[in-house]
Amino acid sequence: MRTTFTIPSMDCPAEEAVIRNGLRSVAGIESLAFDLFNRRLTVTHSLPDEGAIVAALRRVGMEAAQAGDGAEAPIRPEVERRATTPAVAPAGQPMQVPVATRRELTMLGVSGALAVAAEVVAWTTEAERSWPVMVVSVAAVLLGGLPTLRKDLIALRTFTLNINFLMTIAVAGAFAIGEYPEAAVVVVLFAVAELIEKYSLERARNAVRALMEMAPERAFVKQPDGSGKETPAAEVPIGAVVRVRPGERLPLDGVVVAGESAVNQAPITGESVPVDKVEGDQVFAGTINESGLLEFRTTGGRDQTTLARIIRTVQEAQAARAPTQRFVDRFARAYTPIVCVLAVLVALVPWLAFDQPLYPWLYKALVLLVIACPCALVISTPVTVVSGLAAAARRGILIKGGVYLEEGRKLRVLALDKTGTITEGRPKLTDVVPLDGQSPEQILRIAAALDAGSGHPVARAVVAAWEEKGKDGATGLRTVESFKSITGRGVEGRLDGAMYFVGNHRMAEERKVCIPAVEAELKKLEAQGKTAIVVARQQPPEVLGVLAVADTPRKTSVEAVRALHDMGVRTVMLSGDNQTTAEAIARAVGIDDARGGLLPEDKIAALDEMMGRCGDGAVGMAGDGVNDAPALAKADIGFAMGARGGSGTDVALETADVALMRDDLRAIPEFLRLSRRTAVILRQNITVSLAAKSVVFVFALVGMATLWMAVLADVGATLVVIANGLRVLRGVRGAARF
Repeated sequence: MRTTFTIPSMDCPAEEAVIRNGLRSVAGIESLAFDLFNRRLTVTHSLPDEGAIVAALRRVGMEAAQAGDGAEAPIRPEVERRATTPAVAPAGQPMQVPVATRRELTMLGVSGALAVAAEVVAWTTEAERSWPVMVVSVAAVLLGGLPTLRKDLIALRTFTLNINFLMTIAVAGAFAIGEYPEAAVVVVLFAVAELIEKYSLERARNAVRALMEMAPERAFVKQPDGSGKETPAAEVPIGAVVRVRPGERLPLDGVVVAGESAVNQAPITGESVPVDKVEGDQVFAGTINESGLLEFRTTGGRDQTTLARIIRTVQEAQAARAPTQRFVDRFARAYTPIVCVLAVLVALVPWLAFDQPLYPWLYKALVLLVIACPCALVISTPVTVVSGLAAAARRGILIKGGVYLEEGRKLRVLALDKTGTITEGRPKLTDVVPLDGQSPEQILRIAAALDAGSGHPVARAVVAAWEEKGKDGATGLRTVESFKSITGRGVEGRLDGAMYFVGNHRMAEERKVCIPAVEAELKKLEAQGKTAIVVARQQPPEVLGVLAVADTPRKTSVEAVRALHDMGVRTVMLSGDNQTTAEAIARAVGIDDARGGLLPEDKIAALDEMMGRCGDGAVGMAGDGVNDAPALAKADIGFAMGARGGSGTDVALETADVALMRDDLRAIPEFLRLSRRTAVILRQNITVSLAAKSVVFVFALVGMATLWMAVLADVGATLVVIANGLRVLRGVRGAARF
């Protein structure tokens, strides 16, 4: 069983460690998954109910409620007076917990004033260990550090080596050796630092929260009598007609039934230019109606919209640890105990082995304890990764996990499907070549009747051509019996008692009907970059004619391929069309290598071969998210095109590692720039974190660092890496940024 809890007071890796240790003794818990940014904990367990888990969390000071159950979380007294937002957010939405109340800020201000007063009295009277100084220092610690001290006691009770545990030891040690004012200053600085850190982390949370606020809470639903009624979006039934005025955001997904307007789809697809919408077009929740009045029929509930799926995917992605984050977590688990042991040795070895005075070495050990906490190191990766995921989502690039955001920078080869990826995906019938005395209308009628049962783009083009003729008075299509679709080849079926097939060059060769005249027509059409198909009767074998369908490359594909080449990525086109057609399209777009005549299993084999030659580099695959699902799953990074709606949406979001919410290959170079920028910032953050620790570490050993300096170094490094990580949210279009 899996249960998700919302924990309002879970903000950083320190609380995560406390919870892990607190739940370790609960039998029946199998695994824990933490989502610090949404303050959620998912517990996989075999317990009959959640009572033991909630009780264990309460013992470590963490009140919790099941996420999305609609109830208020049990709130501790000090949290109860905090403002106004519910302790449990609706399912799929992040927690909103005030960083601090006015009372807490007032107490912290008074505490700071008392700490400064203690330092002033100690300096002016030169009596640092006097009773007045001690009393003022204790008052400063109690007023400013009560929340911290509560966490300290829990850390001590669970023996969790986090910043609270280390700060408790350091402050207690400072009092033990008579450094009262410094202990007070350290507590106040730490409390202020925690406050600033919470504000900084809230900015990262807001990046994801902003996605959720794009869709309005209420919808104007059209009633049977033609009037309108304002209704909560969550209560609007599927099939209802919703009216949206100019300037308003759409509350749900749907299909336009009345009106015309330009709709700004940038929040979903990243498109910079509004898209004209008319009757029959699909619209998405969170997009903006720019000009005219629109009425659309809803196609799903509030939790089934494209925007809702984007939000869920981003949340799941940010909860999963990226490779750098996993490395940092492992490093931190070893680093903190090692520094703690070193601090004990620094305190005791000179005193016991070399008869050195205890006080100076004990003070150095306390400084080492403060800098032992790896907060800056641990927090640097999730902030950066979440910022990258949110920045990508804003641009219509849905990344399924931090691992793909990080690994994207390693992309060296990109394989691309042709139809619907490089090309428009809407081929049109261009040629009907009769053979054996047949009329073009008769050939097209047979082909359209058979292709009506297929969803392939080429088949749809043939049917569409027949339907166009139907507007001029042509009769309907005849019924096909024994219909069969043959993957990668074509279709066959019985029509008026005879078996026919409509298929590609390969199928014609396999059915032994590729006579010289047919071969010549096929080669001529294929040399023009067209997809040629044969219409033939099976018994006796007879080719009735050859049809040609053309699909033109997207203008954006040329720009995308050029950008990929500039970034050092080799491009390969994998197509089910014949080799000549594939090469013609590849030349038009500028693709390095074209491979045609491939079945789905052939594309997987081609990816295997490329991955084997790529070494440490990554191989990507871009496809339409439906026919290319096996290849998308096989590649190191799968890019699904056309995830904006229709049949491709669910497959794209389920199969691909990266879903492009607009049919534009230029999003892939954009993803690569973002990935490379994220990698640079991650390296910077790790370097800053370790450098700050190392400098203070050396200063502590030579006696040049104080406790408050250690706190400032730890806090300063934490704030620097958070601010640096948030830079990923800025624009990443220019390669020069890297």
